[in-house]
Amino acid sequence: MMSLEEALNWRSATKSYNGRIIEKDKIEQILNAIRLAPSSSGLQPFKVFVITNKELREKLQPIAWQQQQIVQASHILVFAAWDEYTAERVDAFFEFSNKERNLPSTATDDYRLNLLEMLDKKTKEDHFVNASQQTYIALGFGLLAAAHLKIDATPLEGFDNKGVDELLNLPQQGVRSTVMMALGYKDEDNDWWAKLKKIRRSHEELFIELN
Repeated sequence: MMSLEEALNWRSATKSYNGRIIEKDKIEQILNAIRLAPSSSGLQPFKVFVITNKELREKLQPIAWQQQQIVQASHILVFAAWDEYTAERVDAFFEFSNKERNLPSTATDDYRLNLLEMLDKKTKEDHFVNASQQTYIALGFGLLAAAHLKIDATPLEGFDNKGVDELLNLPQQGVRSTVMMALGYKDEDNDWWAKLKKIRRSHEELFIELN
C-alpha cells in the first residue's frame, strides 16, 4: 500500500488508456470517496453521471474536443452542479439530514433559514458558480482515491458544456456540467505524459507563511 505522498507522486493526468475495465470494488471505492467529499453546508449540490456505455461515449467524444480518453477509459464521470439553490432543494436536504440523525424537524431551522436568506440575495448564476465549486472538491477526492488504488485518472475540462448538457439531458434534471474525469488503466506505450518528470513549483515559491 502506497503512502499518501507516494500516491500523489505516482499519479499523472493520463493521456492514453488501454481499455481495461476497472474492477467493481475499486470503482465503488472511488465513487464512495466522491460521495464522502465535503461540500458547502453539506448540501452536495451536484450529481455525478457514471458513463460506461460505448455508444454514448462515442457521441460524447466530439463534444469533448475529440479527446481520446473519452472512448479509451474504463469509466467517464461527468460532474454536474445544481443550476440553482431552490428552497425546495435546501429544505429537502435538511429534512433528510435531521431524519437520518434522529433530530426534530425543527432542529436546524435557524441555520436553514439563515442559509435561505443568504441565498435569496444571490442570483441564479451565483448559485450555479457556488455549486460548481463543490464539484471540484469532489473531483479532488476522486483523483486522490484513484491514486491510492493505483487507478489512472484524468481530470477533463476541455469540452462544450452546453453540448454535454444537451446530450445527457441535464437541464431537465436541474443541473449543468462542470468537469469530467476519466478512469482506467494507462496505455504504457502511448501515454507520453507519464514518461515526463512531474513538475511542481517549490514549497518556498508556492506557500507564503504569515506568522
